[in-house]
Amino acid sequence: MKAESATRNFPVVCVGGSAGGLDAYIQLLQNLPADLGVAIVIVNHLRTVATLLHEILPKYTTMPVELITDNLVIEPNHVFIIPEKRDLHVLDGEFRLEPIFKPRGWPDVITIFLRSLTNNWDGKLIAVIVSGYDGDGAAALCGIKEVGGITIAQKLDTATQPDMPESAIDTGCIDFVLAPESIAREIARIARSI
Repeated sequence: MKAESATRNFPVVCVGGSAGGLDAYIQLLQNLPADLGVAIVIVNHLRTVATLLHEILPKYTTMPVELITDNLVIEPNHVFIIPEKRDLHVLDGEFRLEPIFKPRGWPDVITIFLRSLTNNWDGKLIAVIVSGYDGDGAAALCGIKEVGGITIAQKLDTATQPDMPESAIDTGCIDFVLAPESIAREIARIARSI
């Protein structure tokens, strides 16, 4: 199993958000075909509050929705949710969890995961930044582009909290600025063209 997981090269879609992100996650999943062959990883930058996304989101997709555990194999046509108080990494086709690097202030869990993908995932990368406070994720977007990935930010007037997508746009490394349902369509288009 380990050797097989190490050679997997299907696309990974990282969806990063926080405040107001739930609405974007729901709209995204409702409009995303369940058989695209991509892994969806939702990195909600909650520092201390337990996530309920793995209980809420199965109502909106037929894909399995799993709370990430250490050494969980990344699989296509699944939705994976980061647990609270953890930084998320990828190694040998599996998720690796570490204690959160920034226990105080704004976390940078999205940035950390995107950088890990850049260094350790062979398949296509799609980074999506949706509603949220602060600018988590922005610092890793140019790196995603450098390895041939695609970057998408939520259209500001559709975001409950536009700080996070605005910070992403301000990097100059965003390919598309779209409403959540249009983000789903773009992900589907990209996945089918690979």
